[in-house]
Amino acid sequence: MKKIKIAILLALLSTGFSACQDDLLDQPNPNTLTEQQFWKSESDAQQGINAAYAMFYKPGIWSRWMYFRLDLTSDEGFSKSPWIELGDWTRFQYINYNFWEGNSNTWRDTYKAIFRCNQVLDKVPGIQFTDSRKKDQILAQAKFLRALHYYYAAILWENVPLVLKTSTPEDLPKQNTLEEVWAQVIKDLTEASGALPGSWDDANVGRPTKGAAMALLGKVYMQQHDWQKAKSAFDYLVTGEGKGYYKLVDNFQDNFTHLNENNTESVFEIQFSDANKGADGDNTNASMGNTRAQFFAPRSIGWSDGQARNWIVAEFKKEKTADGKIDPRLRYTLFYPGLEADFGDKIYGRSWQWDADEAWFKKYSRDYYRNNEDYYSQVNERMIRYADILLLYAEALNELGQTGDAVKYVDMVRSRSKMLPLTTAYPETGTDKDKFRERLKIERELELCGESLRWVDLKRWGDLDVQSKVDVISQRDPDFKNFVPGKHNRLPIPQNEVENNINLKQNKGY
Repeated sequence: MKKIKIAILLALLSTGFSACQDDLLDQPNPNTLTEQQFWKSESDAQQGINAAYAMFYKPGIWSRWMYFRLDLTSDEGFSKSPWIELGDWTRFQYINYNFWEGNSNTWRDTYKAIFRCNQVLDKVPGIQFTDSRKKDQILAQAKFLRALHYYYAAILWENVPLVLKTSTPEDLPKQNTLEEVWAQVIKDLTEASGALPGSWDDANVGRPTKGAAMALLGKVYMQQHDWQKAKSAFDYLVTGEGKGYYKLVDNFQDNFTHLNENNTESVFEIQFSDANKGADGDNTNASMGNTRAQFFAPRSIGWSDGQARNWIVAEFKKEKTADGKIDPRLRYTLFYPGLEADFGDKIYGRSWQWDADEAWFKKYSRDYYRNNEDYYSQVNERMIRYADILLLYAEALNELGQTGDAVKYVDMVRSRSKMLPLTTAYPETGTDKDKFRERLKIERELELCGESLRWVDLKRWGDLDVQSKVDVISQRDPDFKNFVPGKHNRLPIPQNEVENNINLKQNKGY
């Protein structure tokens, strides 16, 4: 019996020693905090929302590939890249729906960004704040950012799953209709606009304001052809209480360099930087730069995987300024063979050495102080610009039958570039709704070319819905000869997502 007691005692001691050893080893790593350890303080909440902003620097979305989806797929741009599959995704020749650079990376980073927003929305309400207004503003930022990412998901794929809670690997989210996605974006933006300030202090410049939320809300209504609600949203910026925050800057070029960022014309812009020149991961030295300029620069200056259609140059030259000169916006919009002769500007310090029928996007390039490009452009992306809002406001007014009132908002944009008043140059646009609409399409191209808006415009105008209208586009952009209305209006959902989720169906036509 004594031996048994001794054995039991030794076993207990051994178990206790083992447990003590496990406890000693089971220590939290301050560098890899768990969810349970992290979401505790106001500081945690602020870091959480900042992590959502960090998604802007990922290549799947606004650091790189979004420009291929929006600028090059439209009739403004195209690709002659030797990377054939990359070029095919600007020519509506989608073979591999899982092509990383063309589709899957953008899908992945979009939902990764939404995940970070959902974490904030799920966790921050349980954190105690000394100032409840700050908590409301953090939640409002998360709603704005989630709405922004779903807005572009709706533009690209249309029928996407609405994931509104922090997701887990086991989730199989249900697919939603485009109408349901728009409804959620409207809900998020409406709620965000109630808590966001009209402006931020200098330390927080770049966060969305109420004006940014109302502008994006108006854009959603525009895509739905709900002209009255779009006008009402834009009223805040154009005629309402937010009017004092926004006006056009005198110098058109100031909207596309790093020298006058976050100016009065900026409604919302992504804050890029060349401070950290690392890779595109999530470490402390991750890149915060924009790679668009590197991929869109002319050959021997950048990668030249994307360039502009030459028809745009001719469109700029159809109408002279009030003093008989070339529209000055052309100078800062495109590199083209006649740039030096027309304005005295070289291309990154060089005279033209490319093909006679070529053109390249100049907006967001750094030719004004460099002779080459790299992956780390610090030039902010002006995602929503006041000139865009003024032209959308005019479009909404025209569709509501208020063509005469719409003219002055187009003239506000034209006058900066010393163009004649709209009805002086095109008299019938002041009274004819259809002719105003057709002219406005050109006005938007001249003002906004290369700003990732044209694909959205073509969808809103219905120019991609029927073959006869697509045929017109194909005359200026041969890539549209491959375009199938009802199919290519949206991207295919990555096939591996469809195969791994029984609740997803591939988009129509694919």
